[in-house]
Amino acid sequence: MPNHSDTYKLRNKIKNSLQNDVDQILQLAKELSIEEVISYLVKSYPDKVTCSSSFSFEDQVITHKILTNQLPVSIFTLDTGRLFEETYSVWSATNERYHTKIRGYNPDHKLLEPFVAENGPNSFYESVQQRKACCYIRKVEPLKRALKNKCAWITGIRAEQSDDRHDLAQVEWDEGNQIIKYHPLLNWATEEVKAYVNEHHIPYNILYDRGYTSIGCAPCTKPVKPGEDTRAAAGGGRIIQRRNVGCMYHVMYEASIQYMLRFFNLADFFIQEKN
Repeated sequence: MPNHSDTYKLRNKIKNSLQNDVDQILQLAKELSIEEVISYLVKSYPDKVTCSSSFSFEDQVITHKILTNQLPVSIFTLDTGRLFEETYSVWSATNERYHTKIRGYNPDHKLLEPFVAENGPNSFYESVQQRKACCYIRKVEPLKRALKNKCAWITGIRAEQSDDRHDLAQVEWDEGNQIIKYHPLLNWATEEVKAYVNEHHIPYNILYDRGYTSIGCAPCTKPVKPGEDTRAAAGGGRIIQRRNVGCMYHVMYEASIQYMLRFFNLADFFIQEKN
C-alpha cells in the first residue's frame, strides 16, 4: 500500500522546487525571446511543458512559434462539444499547416451525461447556476486532466484583454493547478498579434472577421457591436464575473465547483480555489 505521508512530502518537495523557479524564469522572460524562454522550460522540465489553445489569435501565434521551432511542447485544446464549426475548421487547418495533431480534451461522459439528462442540453440559458455547472463539466474538469503531471503551462493571456490583468506577472505560480504559468504575449498589443498572424499567414478563426472578439462555446459567444464592452462577447452578451485570469481556459467559477460537488457528490473533482 502507498505511504500517503511519503507521497505528500514528495508532492510538497516538487511544489516548492517549482515555486522557487518562478522568479528565475520571470527574469529570463525579461531578457530572452519567447522561443528562448520556451526552450529553457522544456530543458528544465522535459515532457512536462504544455500549451493550451482555444485557437484564438494569441494561441495561434504561440502555436506557430512552438511548432516552427520544433520545440517539444504538447499543445491541447478543450473540446467542450459546443464549439463553433469555424473553430473546428481552424483546428483542422492548424493540424494540416504544421503537420501536427493538437490533442482535444472532452468532457467526462460520467459527468456530462447525467447532467444533460437531468437538466437538458441548453440548461445554461435558464440560470447562472446552470451556466457555471456546465462550464465546470466542459472546461474546468477537462483542464485539470490536461494539466495533470505537468510543470509549466504556456497561455495566450494578454494584459490588454481586461483591466485586472495589467498587474499580472509574465511568469507566475498557479496555486490552484500547482503549475508554473508563462504568458509570453502578456505585453503584446492587439494590433501586434494580428500583424504577426498576417505576416506569417497563420490560420485563424474567421469569426474574428465577423465581429467576434472572444470565441468560446457557440451558445455563450456573440459578436460585439460598435461601442459595446468587448467582454460582452462572452456569455451571450451578458458580462459575467470572471476569475482574475479569464479567457476560455482561465475562467473559474466558484459556484460551478460547489454545484457539481452537490449534484454529483464528487469530492475527487474538487478544485482548490486560487487566492
